[in-house]
Amino acid sequence: VRLVESGGGFVQPGVSLRLSCEVSGLTLSMTPMNWVRQAPGKGLEWLSRIGTDSKTYYADSVKGRFTIYSDDAQSTLYLQMNSLETEDTAMYFCTNWKVRYCTLGRCFGTPGRASGAWGQGTQVTVSS
Repeated sequence: VRLVESGGGFVQPGVSLRLSCEVSGLTLSMTPMNWVRQAPGKGLEWLSRIGTDSKTYYADSVKGRFTIYSDDAQSTLYLQMNSLETEDTAMYFCTNWKVRYCTLGRCFGTPGRASGAWGQGTQVTVSS
């Protein structure tokens, strides 16, 4: 399995970015996928999940601003990020890491890079 993220950058607060994750070695339509981020000096934070039924889940910190979706034909996972805030500054990863469970629109579990496949990450810096 190989995951390659792209689309990060240095942006001002309030703007939008779209992250991409090119996937090989697995079938997106058959694999729940997640976006996870790690801010400087902090641990991994789960952000969003898309299930095999296309149902989506979001952490409270990004709900209403970020949207996860996939293009199965292009084997690419996306994260559309709107209204970016300085607190969104982090390295962003796509992963097939298995969450513990999902309910009421969000998922639970502690991400760990020793579990599942992870990309190398793409850096997002939000600063004025």
